Amino acid sequence: MPKKIFIIHGWEGYPEEGWFPWLKKELEERGFEVHVPQMPDAARPRISRWVHAIAKTVGTPDSHTYFVGHSMGCQAIVRYMESLPAGKKVGGAVFVAGFFKRLTGLEDNPEVKKTERHWLRTPISLGKARHHMKRSAAIFSDNDPFVPLDNKDDFKKLGSKIIVEHKKGHFSGSDGIKEIPSVLDELLKTA
Repeated sequence: MPKKIFIIHGWEGYPEEGWFPWLKKELEERGFEVHVPQMPDAARPRISRWVHAIAKTVGTPDSHTYFVGHSMGCQAIVRYMESLPAGKKVGGAVFVAGFFKRLTGLEDNPEVKKTERHWLRTPISLGKARHHMKRSAAIFSDNDPFVPLDNKDDFKKLGSKIIVEHKKGHFSGSDGIKEIPSVLDELLKTA
């Protein structure tokens, strides 16, 4: 049975952004089945729509199912995991620039603030989500303008291995990031 990997982009993201095509190609060359869905209404993401989209794309998850998330995609994956039935386990996840605690540097726009509050103030059970993953890693940048490093504390609660990279910004295509070797390395260790 082939191992399936689902790459979930972040707020205002899209499947061809930044390092996603590179990672997809690298994984497919190693025999993985890779899906990079366009998440609904990426400019105004909402939890229920994103969790539903992940569930619909994944179908029935199992120990051969893995996830990679970027930014808000990390939170969407964890919220999806939280929704899984008791006893259901996936192979693992790699989170890049994920957050639960706080964001910084966002534009002062009412719609942006509404989206930020929606994701940060809606309760989540990290403990429940943790029980559905065999292994995970969380990768942060020491100069991310949006995701402060204190967000890594919540990923420790998920049992994630923490990796801090230097000067990678928000790991976005607009930061010039076209490859993240540590994501591939962690996935290959996990899968």
